[in-house]
Amino acid sequence: MGLTKTEIFTEQQNEIAVFAKAFGHPARVAILQHLFKMDSCVCGDLVIEIGLAQPTISQHLKELKQLGLIKGNIEGTSVCYCIDRENWDKMKKLLNEFFDQDISASGNCC
Repeated sequence: MGLTKTEIFTEQQNEIAVFAKAFGHPARVAILQHLFKMDSCVCGDLVIEIGLAQPTISQHLKELKQLGLIKGNIEGTSVCYCIDRENWDKMKKLLNEFFDQDISASGNCC
């Protein structure tokens, strides 16, 4: 049996890639920004706020939930979403460590 592509990379590299996927589409960025702005669970106003069709919003919400950046609670007939603060903090720490890497000042590069 061969290796899958993700198995040749470190756990940290895979985690960074997974979290970075959240920012790979402007709709997901807009959804996250709206959830932070509201600072509470949001049920139905994302379609109006973002300006995309309900199925499109639902697909992006599903993606963000699978990535672990949001969580959803069922309230009546709708699902309300909010930021998963624990995973958000984990992502920030991981990405900050990644982005804080600097090129060594010694030596001339390329």
